[in-house]
Amino acid sequence: MFTGLVADLGTVAAVDATADGVRLTLATRHAGELRDGDSVAVDGVCLTATAIDAGGFAADVMHETLRRSTLGDLQAGARVNLELALRATDRLGGHIMQGHVDGVGTVAAVREDGFARVVTVRVDDAALLRYVVDKGSISVGGVSLTVARVDDAGFDVSLIPETLQRTTLGDAAAGARVNLEVDVVAKYVEKLLPR
Repeated sequence: MFTGLVADLGTVAAVDATADGVRLTLATRHAGELRDGDSVAVDGVCLTATAIDAGGFAADVMHETLRRSTLGDLQAGARVNLELALRATDRLGGHIMQGHVDGVGTVAAVREDGFARVVTVRVDDAALLRYVVDKGSISVGGVSLTVARVDDAGFDVSLIPETLQRTTLGDAAAGARVNLEVDVVAKYVEKLLPR
C-alpha cells in the first residue's frame, strides 16, 4: 500500500528489454532502506525490488504492467517518482493507493494560476473517467492529488510549488503520458452496490 507522497526523484540507470518483459535498474538515495522483495511505487506502479545495492535496485516489469502503464516508455536517464511502501505506523498523508495503475492519461494543457500550476489530463477511457470526481483523490504519476475540475474528456489538478519541486510533475508538458490510479474505494463501492 502507498499514499502518493513521493519520497525521492529516482533516475532510470538502465532498461533491459527482452521478449519476456523489461528489467529496470533505478538509482535512489533510499536504496539502504530496501530489502529484496520490498514493494516500491515507480511513477505509481507497484514493483518488487531485487538486486539491491548501495545506489539503487532492479525491478522486473511484466507485459501486463507494460500494457497498462508508461513504464515501457522509460529510457536510461529518465527521472521517476519513487515511494516506499507504507508502514503500519506511518501517517496516511495522501490517500490509499495500491500501485495498481488503472490506465494512462495524456497531459492536454498546463497553465499557471498564482503560485500553483494547473495540469489538465485527458482520459480517453470513459470507464476509467467515471471514477474521477470533483474534489476526489486521484494518483497521477504516483502522486496523490485532489481533482480540481472534471468533465467528459478529463480532469484538472492544481499543483503547489512543493509538488512541482519534489515530483516529475514539475516538468509535465502537453503531450506527456502519465499513469493514473483512481480511488480504489470508488471501485469497491460500485462492485458492492446492487445494479
